[in-house]
Amino acid sequence: MDSRVSELFGGCCRPVGGGGALRGRGGAGAGGGSKGKKKSGRNRGGKANNPPYLPPEAEDGNIEYKLKLVNPSQYRFEHLVTQMKWRLQEGRGEAVYQIGVEDNGLLVGLSEEEMRASLKTLRRMAEKVGADITILREREVDYDSDVPRKITEVLVRKVPDNQQFLDLRVAVLGNVDSGKSTLLGVLTQGELDNGRGRARLNLFRHLHEIQSGRTSSISFEILGFNSKGEVVNYSDSRTAEEICESSSKMITFIDLAGHHKYLKTTIFGLTSYCPDFAMLVVSANTGIAGTTREHLGLAMALKVPFFIGVSKVDLCSKATVERTVKQLERILKQPGCNKLPLLVNSEDDAVTAAQQFAQSPNITPIFTLSSVSGENLDLLKVFLNILPPLTNSKEQEELMQQLTEFQVDEIYTVPEVGTVVGGTLSSGICREGESLVVGPTDDGKFLQLKVCSIQRNRSACRVLRAGQAATLALGPFDRSLLRKGMVMVSPEMNPTICSVFEAEIVLLFHATTFRKGFQVTVHVGNVRQTAIVEKIHGKDKLRTGEKAVVRFRFIKHPEYLKIGAKLLFREGVTKGIGHVTDLQAITTEENSLDESLGPGRLTF
Repeated sequence: MDSRVSELFGGCCRPVGGGGALRGRGGAGAGGGSKGKKKSGRNRGGKANNPPYLPPEAEDGNIEYKLKLVNPSQYRFEHLVTQMKWRLQEGRGEAVYQIGVEDNGLLVGLSEEEMRASLKTLRRMAEKVGADITILREREVDYDSDVPRKITEVLVRKVPDNQQFLDLRVAVLGNVDSGKSTLLGVLTQGELDNGRGRARLNLFRHLHEIQSGRTSSISFEILGFNSKGEVVNYSDSRTAEEICESSSKMITFIDLAGHHKYLKTTIFGLTSYCPDFAMLVVSANTGIAGTTREHLGLAMALKVPFFIGVSKVDLCSKATVERTVKQLERILKQPGCNKLPLLVNSEDDAVTAAQQFAQSPNITPIFTLSSVSGENLDLLKVFLNILPPLTNSKEQEELMQQLTEFQVDEIYTVPEVGTVVGGTLSSGICREGESLVVGPTDDGKFLQLKVCSIQRNRSACRVLRAGQAATLALGPFDRSLLRKGMVMVSPEMNPTICSVFEAEIVLLFHATTFRKGFQVTVHVGNVRQTAIVEKIHGKDKLRTGEKAVVRFRFIKHPEYLKIGAKLLFREGVTKGIGHVTDLQAITTEENSLDESLGPGRLTF
């Protein structure tokens, strides 16, 4: 278990709302909380009690510790504002301030008067950088003195500018009829369900989905939070564009199919859309059934951090809900999962869960929810509001400095607009009016095209940055030349395309033996194609649980792959995971553009 988690959950630091005040005795620090000031960590009464600590403050990241912010000088105030800008940049628009905590993590606490003055200064700092503050929670520190001392945790969120709101993608997994679409409908529409699935109707894209009540395709729903942490959704008859304009943080839910016959669509959604997190929805009355274990395994295989929502608790007795939760905890603690379940029962738990969930891959928050009664939906919203991004500003900047690469996941024809492609920008920056090349085609070529316009979260956008999902209008470009799995890249890039590649794999399950000549469906990012096993290095066959380096050959057309990319393959009950280790690149004639072919027909 991560040391940071063990420190926070080991009993030294227990929040007020989650099990009492902080009981450890620590020395009181003096001064105004400035960096470099000498810290005092002595124990009272000469006893060797362990003082309550948080993990030491990190130089990077969006969490800042401050002992006091009482009446700073003008010079000090400007320094504090600069520091806040840095923390906001690190958190891509969000920062968390712990007031009453020394830099080494010692929980000192402040009197009520000092805390009021410190929050006033923090509010002035936030106004200076165009941000708002929200008090997440207050915690008490038990001292020998008669004056109560508190620690306050504050969320600082920048008011959106230039459409650069923080966007997190959450894939929604779970067995068929577990209540995934209904839960999303309630969260995004702001109205509770009637118990017969009314809330999910707005999410369905096809008539047969409405008739059967089962999702068969991938749909996207948005839930916004403004700079004060308030929910922004369709409850006030807002359009998607208005939700984007009013939000500082956006949660994009990727609603995936639960039925086993749509498993390939679910896997495509997980591999192609690069979700930051996954929410596994489990019905309280049926427990872990159907594809639940399979979806859990997929999230773990692709290393997507996941949390769990136990739905339909209004249908069950308290004992049934507890039995389902215990069943989940038992599976999560098994050696194959090695997770630390955290049942969220209060707002304080939700704040702690959100912060620790992003820091430690072992933490798995569990929510007990009802889309009919609305039970604990507010806790899930608090969790989503505080949930930080997995990448920091430095990683984001590095991705944006690379050449443009856009993964094509969906293709549409829109009247009066032309051909439109949907997908995710893996690297670089894509601008309206930019010229790119798309491929590979069946014969390994790349075709020239122009990005006419960009839409992100259903609203117009001029610039797309790495990690963001969007739809690009390509004008009169011939749709028949495109397919899912292609990439749109900068003309300066020399993309590696191949029909033969090698991967280091682990065979998760196979009924007999996995041999040369076996055909499987391979998923690598947005690529989904049947491949044949040409060779298993060092072995004649593989059995369940064994590892090997395997050479695959795509049977239809070449694909654009990268070394190190995660790979998942399946065929019936056969499943395996791995990563690409080597590519047999297809050589092209001098890798130059043949401009004699005209627009839409340029090749490498």
